[in-house]
Amino acid sequence: MAKKALMVYGGWDGHEPQKTSERFKGFLEASGFTVVVKDTLDAYTDAVLMGSVNLIVQCWTMGTITNEQYTGLQTAIASGVGFAGWHGGMCDAFRANLDYQWLTGGQFVGHPGNLIDYPVHITSWSDPITEGISDFTMTNSEQYYMLVDPANLVLADSTFSGAHREYTAGVVMPTIWKKRWGKGKIFFSAIGHVAKDFDLPQPRTITERGLLWAAR
Repeated sequence: MAKKALMVYGGWDGHEPQKTSERFKGFLEASGFTVVVKDTLDAYTDAVLMGSVNLIVQCWTMGTITNEQYTGLQTAIASGVGFAGWHGGMCDAFRANLDYQWLTGGQFVGHPGNLIDYPVHITSWSDPITEGISDFTMTNSEQYYMLVDPANLVLADSTFSGAHREYTAGVVMPTIWKKRWGKGKIFFSAIGHVAKDFDLPQPRTITERGLLWAAR
């Protein structure tokens, strides 16, 4: 049976929500998914739609989610629908909603130095999402400093140099993780400030695998 994915994008435009979402729409279609694209959070209140999808891919930085919208999202994930995303589109969304932050497993708090080069270290070589992928360096992008749920299964991390904020020197920050929420699977990567970040094969491949892993 064909699978169905819901892609929801919007919020702050600096993260190129439509463009980055489109980078993975074609991949999902090639992987056998029918893809429904929405530019409104009201998609989460459509019980028929939410009950019909295997995967929700969100790219919505900041903004506000209503109680009804969050309830629709959380209920679908808890029932087994996968939830996946990257960078601020998933973990800098809806800053006022603590329940949402608990669901995703992390919340952005800063990116010292703004656009910099930074290392990404694979911590789980045996996981199917990161298997066969070597450490790599992101260039001219944002290294996310985050508040992170210790229950996450971390797949990759990044060490801060302290060059831009001295007190961060040597801090090892989770960068890519997966987790469970009820019956649902959740995948997040802090990489993906703009669409060109996915020109690099490592973060693109990891994200593609993460989408497939999360899908019900």
